[in-house]
Amino acid sequence: MKNLDCLNVLIVGVGGQGTLLASKFLGAAAALSGKDVKVSEVHGMSQRGGSVITCVKIGDKIASPIIDEGEADVILAFEQLEAIRWLPYLKKGGTVITNVQKINPMPVVFGAAKYPDNILEVLEKSDIELVTLDALKMAEECGSVKAVNVVLLGVLASKLPEVSKDIWTESLKRVIPAKLYDINEKALQKGLNV
Repeated sequence: MKNLDCLNVLIVGVGGQGTLLASKFLGAAAALSGKDVKVSEVHGMSQRGGSVITCVKIGDKIASPIIDEGEADVILAFEQLEAIRWLPYLKKGGTVITNVQKINPMPVVFGAAKYPDNILEVLEKSDIELVTLDALKMAEECGSVKAVNVVLLGVLASKLPEVSKDIWTESLKRVIPAKLYDINEKALQKGLNV
């Protein structure tokens, strides 16, 4: 994986999973590391269940937060259908870190479509570095299903050794309410140790 001198991360999920908080967390870590960082607004339907995407661009000097097709170094996917949906945005040989959780989109809920069966197999056959994990189960073990985003960011953090654990924990303190810090700190450690 690339370092923070030039790193484009696409964070994708569905409404209610904490993608915006995840982008703030990553952005805080990059800023504390002395890098310029730009975070996009949330795109998509932010209601629970709708597709949500945020772009985080990190480097020495960033002009725009937008990541176009073929520009993402990393796709951090909170749900596997979102991982495959945004795959065209990944650079050749890029990294996909995905939760194995499945959340049915509205067409599937209403019976108008079927959730694809083979998403992980398609990803495994792609020319990418793939990390899959049950982040929901890991978050539950930490005390809250809402910590999925921090578990996944912990996995990303483990691939960015130039950013110290102290910076990650300080960044977490800056974006997480104090009453939720302990649960999320456990989630970060779980992700770091995947």
